[in-house]
Amino acid sequence: MASTSATAGATPPARPLASHAHFPDSRLILANVWVAVVAFGVAACMAVMQAVSRANLEVPYRSPRMYYMSVTAHGILMALVFTTFFIMGLGYAVIDADTGRIRWPKLAWASFGVAAVGTLMTLATVFTFKASVLYTFYPPMQAHPLFYIGLTLLVIGSWGWCAEVIGSWHSARVARPDKPVSLALHATTANAMLWLLATLGVAAEMLFQLIPWSLGLEKRIDPLLSRTLFWYFGHPLVYFWVLPAYAVWYTVLPREAGGRLFSEPLGRATFALFLVLSTPVGFHHQFMDPGIPAAWKLVHTGNTMVIAFPSFVTAFTICASLEVAGRLRGGNGLFGWIRTLPWGNPTVSSALLAMLLFLVGGFGGIVNASYALNSVVHNTAWIHGHFHLTVGSAVALTFMGTAYWLVPKVSGRELQLELLAKVQPYLWFVGMILFAVVNHITGLLGMPRRIFESAYAGVPQAQPWQGLTLLSALGGVVLFASAMLFVMVMFGTLLAGRRTTQAPIEWARSLGTPPGGFRPTVWDRLGLWFAIAVALVAVAYGVPLWNLLHLTRYGSPGFHTF
Repeated sequence: MASTSATAGATPPARPLASHAHFPDSRLILANVWVAVVAFGVAACMAVMQAVSRANLEVPYRSPRMYYMSVTAHGILMALVFTTFFIMGLGYAVIDADTGRIRWPKLAWASFGVAAVGTLMTLATVFTFKASVLYTFYPPMQAHPLFYIGLTLLVIGSWGWCAEVIGSWHSARVARPDKPVSLALHATTANAMLWLLATLGVAAEMLFQLIPWSLGLEKRIDPLLSRTLFWYFGHPLVYFWVLPAYAVWYTVLPREAGGRLFSEPLGRATFALFLVLSTPVGFHHQFMDPGIPAAWKLVHTGNTMVIAFPSFVTAFTICASLEVAGRLRGGNGLFGWIRTLPWGNPTVSSALLAMLLFLVGGFGGIVNASYALNSVVHNTAWIHGHFHLTVGSAVALTFMGTAYWLVPKVSGRELQLELLAKVQPYLWFVGMILFAVVNHITGLLGMPRRIFESAYAGVPQAQPWQGLTLLSALGGVVLFASAMLFVMVMFGTLLAGRRTTQAPIEWARSLGTPPGGFRPTVWDRLGLWFAIAVALVAVAYGVPLWNLLHLTRYGSPGFHTF
């Protein structure tokens, strides 16, 4: 990986910020990273199978049964397992860098064990064809009880991580009330609070509906109530993925690019606003569902549009920070600074390319949240095209670049296969352009999502899709190649990297830092913003959930489709 020292001449010399030369919790951090990398590799294998299958190309063992198993496995592994474990590993690294050690090591290891066991239980049911219910696990499709129990254990394990993060943040605040915690810890804590609030919905769905129903204790289930509880959790889940990527863009990218963060106070405000606005937005996923009044869908639509504001602030702040870096590196003219950025550093290139892809995905998200426009793209290939520009690009690509920066520091091993690491982000970018953009187009042409057979027995309406699905499959193959390069680099580094001195984690410095450093402001009072978030959730969901619980509910038995 291109080292920061290569850009030292472009940045003013600075004392390391809240860093430690050793990571006392390195084994815990790396354990989480290992699970994330393995999950990512297996998910990539499932994804390429789907992309080729949707193009109606014959591959070994191609069948509807295999296809929907792979769709479920890919969704669970990529959207829940890879992201959750990587975010936990990164969070523990932030705690180590800022405070020197996590507060409760036994709790952290126990939480990791619970989450890992839950993951294995869930995957065992998926790979034995007992839980082909997709990653959204909508009833009345019914999975084996261990599928729901395993996912519940994964969530419970993540709550232990939340306790570690919030406890460390609180201790740091108490120890130095006159100084704010680092922006990295501030962002991680906001994300932990968001996760605690968001997972209440899926926990309630699991414990009071899905698990009793799958065990036969309840004969019928209310699909609308289940969908509402899922999407109470499902859209905040997106921000649980995105906020760590944003944290890297704010606290790591400017320094790796050779510059400084344009404004730290804007970053602190951004993460506080995400904490408040991320949860009461779920009804925009249920525009087509009956039983939910249009007025409440409108409320959630408004909240969804408002949450675009902190993302626009982030776009401005990070672009300004990158311009600072480019000009410190000698860039001239209106756009000359872009050329001088260290595009050969895989941490930098991963983040920059992720931002470009996320720009398109963000505009697509506004379409999804608009009632009239959503009716055009609902349940079409547009949706998984959009999804891959968010979790598949802004999140996954940033996380891969972060791993190139983080793993050598924590493991004390040099990054191996550096040339592959440099090529991999660009390969991902090309593959995602082919895959996601083509899926947006086929979605506008009416191609449904999550279908095994896109030819529709040769009906004329399906003819325009056929050539495009071949391009999408090509994109899937390129993405698979990129994913395998990442896995190879990680395995090579973790297993065979040459031992070296553990480098400290150093966060990006902010322009215009006052002589005595920043003072705490209202944006640092995350407890206050969490209370406001709870109140807003109560307003946005209280009446609709009360109505759903008291309506005449007929329910549905379970169905095992594949």
